[in-house]
Amino acid sequence: MNKEDMDLLLGRLAVHFQVLAKEQVAEAMRWRRESGSRLDLGAFLVAEGFVSAEVFAKLDRARQQWLEKNAPGAAAPPADASPPAAPLPPVQPVRPVQLAYQPGAEPVFAPSPLVFAEPSGSAFQIDPLPDPHAAAPGAAAAPTARAGPATQPIALEDLAQLAPPPPSAARVEERYRIRYDPGLSLDDLLSQAARAGASDLHLHSLAPLRLRVNGAMEDCSSEVLEAEHCRRLILAILDDGQRATFEERMQLDFSYTIAGVGRFRANAYQQQRGTDAVFRIIPERAPSLADLGLPANLDRVIQFHQGLVLFTGPAGCGKSSTLAAMARLVTEARPDHIITVEDPIEYVHPSSACLVNQRQVGPHTESFARALRAALREDPDVIVIGELRDLETISLALTAAETGHLVLGTLHTSSAVRTVNRLLGVFPPEQQAQIRTMVSESLRAVVSQRLVARADGKGRVPAIEVMMGTKAVGNLIRESKTFQIPSLIQTGSSAGMVLLDASLMELYKNGVITVEEARKNAEDPKKFN
Repeated sequence: MNKEDMDLLLGRLAVHFQVLAKEQVAEAMRWRRESGSRLDLGAFLVAEGFVSAEVFAKLDRARQQWLEKNAPGAAAPPADASPPAAPLPPVQPVRPVQLAYQPGAEPVFAPSPLVFAEPSGSAFQIDPLPDPHAAAPGAAAAPTARAGPATQPIALEDLAQLAPPPPSAARVEERYRIRYDPGLSLDDLLSQAARAGASDLHLHSLAPLRLRVNGAMEDCSSEVLEAEHCRRLILAILDDGQRATFEERMQLDFSYTIAGVGRFRANAYQQQRGTDAVFRIIPERAPSLADLGLPANLDRVIQFHQGLVLFTGPAGCGKSSTLAAMARLVTEARPDHIITVEDPIEYVHPSSACLVNQRQVGPHTESFARALRAALREDPDVIVIGELRDLETISLALTAAETGHLVLGTLHTSSAVRTVNRLLGVFPPEQQAQIRTMVSESLRAVVSQRLVARADGKGRVPAIEVMMGTKAVGNLIRESKTFQIPSLIQTGSSAGMVLLDASLMELYKNGVITVEEARKNAEDPKKFN
């Protein structure tokens, strides 16, 4: 038998043992053809969730039994019995119903032969296979769980031409957001993760495939990834230089692009069980403020031609996306020269109203500090820094802001006051007076945000704290009275300032979030009692 005949035989057996209906086999064959998948029918059924790997293994054993029994003189289906090559009318793919199959159960063997009608008019018969649950010769017969289907001709073209049934309430809810199969490439898995709305895809040796969706981790497979298989998936997408760096340093930050899907910020690393990687999913185009659920008037924080604007928050709170949205606003509105320094490059910003140059730590520059020092001699108007990580980077960012550049960056802090204290605290005591003056004069705004679960369960919504660098705020920074800044933010609504707790309270009063979520994220939870 050729490959097409083997696939047809597997489909017939799936119908014969009532694992799938004819319509479902037809749907799978159509779906595989329209998607251009190179997987054989069995692997495709598992990858797309029509059957489990265990059920496929049992069907494959049944196929081998039939071939062993009929190979000597059986009339194999002709090659022209495969599904017609002509395209069929488009059908919206739907997930199948596991009709007779119960998880963990053996396929039910029908007691009568199943006959398939060939286009020529001849018949092709699958004889009944031995029932593994049948009683031994001479023993009392075991009760039958249910009767098998009666002998009935089924035309081969039915498998290719029947349309899938319409969706109904009887459909079984999908357990996983994406489908994992050892035969799938990493590109397939990343594409599925992007379509599922995940923020991250986790590949961990000797652990199930996982997604992060709306801040929560979810398993994507019941089986674990073998350490060698996980390593092969990761190394397959690295170029020679990246692979050499990874082998030398045992960790690597890099970006990866799939055309038509998006970009992925990735970190691969070695751990005790093997090679792991985490992929942050980044859309092909930078988001707008509306895309992120942020207020339109937040663009006021970048209406400056010099100074320092920081976007802060805990890990995974969306500050990089907010920074990208602000950079997009700048690129679309200003005829300026913008330089970005990132590790790695996430969103790619096209040069529209302005000229954009993006540099990545590693391939394009040795470090953030080296790139910032050079940027001061490259005639930029706006400098975007992916992350202010250390004293040298923060010092150069303040210098750039003082010398007439608008500097946008991110920092891992949870509030405006903590951001100011972090900027000051990285410097030694003998420089504190000078740095306080520099920060008080250069800091234009701090936007601190957190992502909070929505009450309706449909994702997360940002709660933000905004501090503008007014003269009063500058005086408190210079006089080492940063603990009084929240009071100024509370009374500074006319200047566009808002406290995190006030933002949470507004979301709660509008029914967007629950009181429990508000209390969990608030600086002062007692306000929500």
